[in-house]
Amino acid sequence: MIKDIKGLHHVTSMAADARQNNSFFIDTLGLRRVKKTVNFDSPEVYHLYYGDEIGTPGSVMTYFPFGQMPRGKRGTGEVGVTEFAVAKGALPYWKDRLAAKGVKGLSEGSFLGEDRLAFSGPDGDGFALVETETRDRTPWTGAGVPQEAGILGFHGARMRLRDAAATAELLGFMGYQKDETDGAVTRYRIEGGNAADTIDLEQQDDARTASQGAGSVHHIAFAVEDRAAQLEVRRALMDTGYQVTPVIDRDYFWAIYFRTPGGVLFEIATNEPGFDRDEDTANLGQALKLPTRYEPHRAQIERFLPKLDA
Repeated sequence: MIKDIKGLHHVTSMAADARQNNSFFIDTLGLRRVKKTVNFDSPEVYHLYYGDEIGTPGSVMTYFPFGQMPRGKRGTGEVGVTEFAVAKGALPYWKDRLAAKGVKGLSEGSFLGEDRLAFSGPDGDGFALVETETRDRTPWTGAGVPQEAGILGFHGARMRLRDAAATAELLGFMGYQKDETDGAVTRYRIEGGNAADTIDLEQQDDARTASQGAGSVHHIAFAVEDRAAQLEVRRALMDTGYQVTPVIDRDYFWAIYFRTPGGVLFEIATNEPGFDRDEDTANLGQALKLPTRYEPHRAQIERFLPKLDA
């Protein structure tokens, strides 16, 4: 069994409009844009990162805004809901705030004793705010969000699968322990990591297979402390039969990827070096940062990318 996974690192999704995406996460959810860079494979497309003050692993939602991309179709084989943690008692504030800003899909509920508020992102993204213990996390309080209600980071994520058994076995191998089941949803939790430590598997036997587009999660990333731990995880996964990519330098972390039995793309990302490697903390996410190979083309790239508000 792998013992190096520390919970979630980040979740990466796709969007149809960079300005709309930027406004939603900064002005509506009150998160901080901690990095403005480009897709490593498509430099004409932003890669935007939102999180807490420094982009702590377990707090960062990232997006590829492919202009005018059609919406994805919900179904199995995807991360259907990305869950953010807020302090207990914060949901009434968020219900009023999101309603006032015209956010769609608002729905109150509870799962395993935790109150939650589901809502949709601009592209139909599936989100939920979940009341939980703060666990020494400090929210970024942008756009007038009060300290006591700010988003703390991730709570976890919910995957929708036609057959959850193989993915459950994989999570067990990654160090997650089966927790509780409510209906078709079973929770898995990892001990000794960060506070973004839950994964829910929802089995939907008869649902259609999801097709990716705007509003879809592209991949979900799990955290390890450093490159040495990442190599141990890679070796263990390959010994078990998974096809894992070589280590890829993503400037702010190193990454490996593999496809899960349920169809979801997993990434294992390092906590090092972090988002302050090329910007001081006070100015994170302000300047356009480019991978080294794209610096000679900066002028052309900047002309192509839409301007974003701070």
